[in-house]
Amino acid sequence: MSNSELDKLLRDCSGAARPKSSARRGKTAKLVKLAVMPTLNPDAAGADIGAREIVVCVPADRDSRPVRTFKTFTEDLHKLARWLKRCGIKSIAMESTGMYWIPLYQILESSGIEVLLVNARHVKHVPGRKSDVSDSQWIAHLHAVGLLNGSFRPAGDICAMRSLTRHRESVLRQAADQVRHMQKCLDQMNLQIHHVISDLTGTTGMAIIEAIVAGERDARTLAALRDHRIKAARATIEKSLCGDWREEHLLVLGLALEAWKTHRSQIARLDGEIRRRVDALEARVDAAEKPRPPRAGRRTVSANEPADAESLEDGFYRALGTDLTAVPGISALTVQAFLSEVGPDLDGFATAGRFVSWLGLCPGTKISGGKVLDARSRRGKPRFALLLRQAAQSLHRSKSALGARYRRMRARLGAPKALTAMAHCLARIIYRLVTRSEIYSESVFADEEAAHARRQQARLIRQAKEMGYDLVPVATN
Repeated sequence: MSNSELDKLLRDCSGAARPKSSARRGKTAKLVKLAVMPTLNPDAAGADIGAREIVVCVPADRDSRPVRTFKTFTEDLHKLARWLKRCGIKSIAMESTGMYWIPLYQILESSGIEVLLVNARHVKHVPGRKSDVSDSQWIAHLHAVGLLNGSFRPAGDICAMRSLTRHRESVLRQAADQVRHMQKCLDQMNLQIHHVISDLTGTTGMAIIEAIVAGERDARTLAALRDHRIKAARATIEKSLCGDWREEHLLVLGLALEAWKTHRSQIARLDGEIRRRVDALEARVDAAEKPRPPRAGRRTVSANEPADAESLEDGFYRALGTDLTAVPGISALTVQAFLSEVGPDLDGFATAGRFVSWLGLCPGTKISGGKVLDARSRRGKPRFALLLRQAAQSLHRSKSALGARYRRMRARLGAPKALTAMAHCLARIIYRLVTRSEIYSESVFADEEAAHARRQQARLIRQAKEMGYDLVPVATN
């Protein structure tokens, strides 16, 4: 398309007439005149999503009223789907506006209509008059001429697992709030037990809190509930349990304990449902013929992980065809998030670069006049990208090759950039392991570490010679 044709297209789109309010009353809306471009999707429509109403546009030759407004009630959404079927629409594009697109997406998908969920930035209208009607026409036009790419959305069973996993994260945060409420009550009563033991929700902490709520006030009796694994002395615990008992704080402490137990029971129910859905996934590897390799070293168990994390990891191994928990920094919760956010395969991403780009872990490309204006990664990263950053942060003290790699990048780039770069590296490792059903091996990174050590040694020898010194190797036992 020449520059003159492009300028004409922009003028035609920006000079669209404002639709009359009669379009909302069911009368024929005035269509925006768009430039003629090759139509690649003749059976395409566009929808502008709102909280209370949805405006849909179909080709002008399909209906006498090609632009219609529907309420967001379920009955109206089914009417919308039937109208699209009568118009011969096979594909429809819509913006991913908040959570309002989900009911329409599910109804249209169940009706056999292909739904293209697009980024709102990709369908931004050129400057000019704006309304819901013109937006729907603009989306329909872009979809018809093949200028839109759909966003990634996993299969229905994975979406159901994703809802459960995200709700589990929400309930887990609410449980953490109740723990903070309990700590606040203890501080107000000058009970220092949570400063003496490391985990208030552990065996010792919960036994003491339940005894306090039940009415026990004797410090010696409460200290006797100490578990044998606690490093703090019994006398220290007894001193920390001498406080100023206040009825109002005791009441709040009991309520916080009750709410914490409720949240933990909800998390247990969610874990059971997630486990059932993981076991229902198609197995990519037969665990009997190819069992999961034993993990080297001691496994670190997080308090936020499911109670049966070990058996859950076996389910992840069967569904993914590889053991992602063997990668340093990757926990069972990280794998659960990957499975619920992406799915058991990565068929939606042709290359590792596209997968990393979807995660928002690659540099941006904002170039003008041959000059790089901005190379920062984009905002609004998916949930799994945030978990990869947490996994990268956990490598700070890791003795693995990935830990050494992260520490070098942190010293050279700084913590923020090193986290992004290490999360990028972990995403590429996951892509390779899942797409090829390979088992993680530290030998590849060990070879890189050995090459780095040789380069470092050569650099030191060269610097010593420049300063007039000779380095002599020292034999080590």
